[in-house]
Amino acid sequence: MRKLPIGIQDFEKIRQNDFIYADKTKYIYDLVQSGAPYFLSRPRRFGKSLLLSTMRYYLEGRRELFKGLAIETLEGDGEDTWQEYPVFYIDFNSGNYMENNELEAVIDGHLRNWEAIYGSDPANTTFALRFEYLIRTAAQKIGHKVAVLVDEYDKPLLECPSHLDEHNRGIYKGFFGVLKKNDSYLKFVFITGVTKFTKVSIFSDLNQLEDISMDREYSGICGITEREIDDCLKPDLERLAANNDMNTDDCYAELARMYDGYHFAPDSEGVYNPFSLLNAFKKSVFGSYWFESGTPTFLIERMKETGFDFKTITDGSIERSLKELMDYRTDNGDMVPLLYQSGYLTIKEYDREFDSCVLTYPNEEVRYGLVEALAPTVLYRDKGTDPLDIRSFVRDLRRADTDGIRDRFKALFAGLPYSSQADADKAYVERDFQNVIYVVFLLMGQYVTVERHTALGRADAIVECDDYVYIFEFKRDSSAEEALKQIEDMGYAAPYAADPRTLIRVGASFSSEPHTLDEWITG
Repeated sequence: MRKLPIGIQDFEKIRQNDFIYADKTKYIYDLVQSGAPYFLSRPRRFGKSLLLSTMRYYLEGRRELFKGLAIETLEGDGEDTWQEYPVFYIDFNSGNYMENNELEAVIDGHLRNWEAIYGSDPANTTFALRFEYLIRTAAQKIGHKVAVLVDEYDKPLLECPSHLDEHNRGIYKGFFGVLKKNDSYLKFVFITGVTKFTKVSIFSDLNQLEDISMDREYSGICGITEREIDDCLKPDLERLAANNDMNTDDCYAELARMYDGYHFAPDSEGVYNPFSLLNAFKKSVFGSYWFESGTPTFLIERMKETGFDFKTITDGSIERSLKELMDYRTDNGDMVPLLYQSGYLTIKEYDREFDSCVLTYPNEEVRYGLVEALAPTVLYRDKGTDPLDIRSFVRDLRRADTDGIRDRFKALFAGLPYSSQADADKAYVERDFQNVIYVVFLLMGQYVTVERHTALGRADAIVECDDYVYIFEFKRDSSAEEALKQIEDMGYAAPYAADPRTLIRVGASFSSEPHTLDEWITG
């Protein structure tokens, strides 16, 4: 079997052990030759660490690792080619930043390793002084300027308790402030992260730091494009298709539906999630590998804190400017930049006149993974909606068991918290009911077709199975008869007049106090 580099972040290991590699080296050559300091934001498990590892070996002059790749031709054979530069590679992936002094321990560990190579001065007692000494000493000893590569700079800020946030920012200010002061000693600086905290000193002190996260030229620098699938992963795609009794065109379509759709710049090519794509090739199953590799706990907590209405994602009503998408600040409460930078939203449309982006889920893996992660919050449960529960809903739909569907909704509604407050809170009660309905029908969409719009109005849900079409309308503190009447008056059934399937209209009503599903009638 061909060797797919799942979870391998070391470029040397990939090249020396004949793993498949999608050639990104032209990007690296162009960036290094420019000599500017750069920042790149990409979601987790998108290849940032491998990119930095590749940069590291190139800057260290390891020509043998690049045989046959684009950079070998670009670099050439001249006297000044394949130079060896001192490289300071700072990796923040490994620390547990919930602990006090963890950031200091990680930085100190890196400094000690470099001091073992380039020496130290006992008079330098701060991180900043030690780092500055190393940069200058390394440049003098090797005879070339220094490269600084920083991987996942934001992890100590995203994954630390609130009382350490300002503390860690303060450490960063002193440590990374050295880079601006010693610019004349630097060959190249490249910093990666998931999010861009615009108020962190890396961005305010390094005023020449160029953010390429949304540059179309670099939209494919991480992840895998369709062209790269054709160039180096076609045998794996053909194997996946054969193992799932599919032709290659259908296999392409399913891969795109599940893992493609990331657009990191307006009008840019789509990019596949590399971690999920390679896992699907290896295991021959279209699974949700990105979400299974780690629940986005910090993101879910932030969405709960800010009261973010996740229904707006599928409503297509989220718009932001390009500047807003790369301006994440914890003090303004806007979750959209964080959702975009973390990979849970992507650019669907761009209006150049207004510099406005419409955002949505990139693909089905993200859509269902995020909703399942949010389900415990919506349903007020310790555990999320068991997929078996959703499958039971779908089985009831397929056999027209409307009583079973009713009983399942009753059980979910009964789990909502009861409030003794007056009518002022009824809007919040209705929101809770609507969220339950929304989550259930959205998760059903993995197995059946669920639509929520008609030409004449908006039904709560329209579900299409092989033999049945259901139109659902829910009412609060009203009657189920009124819900059925709305289905007729608004013409929700009109598009299915010539459809051979059986049409089932469902009108339901629930009460604010107590929280119950009162009436359920079909027609």
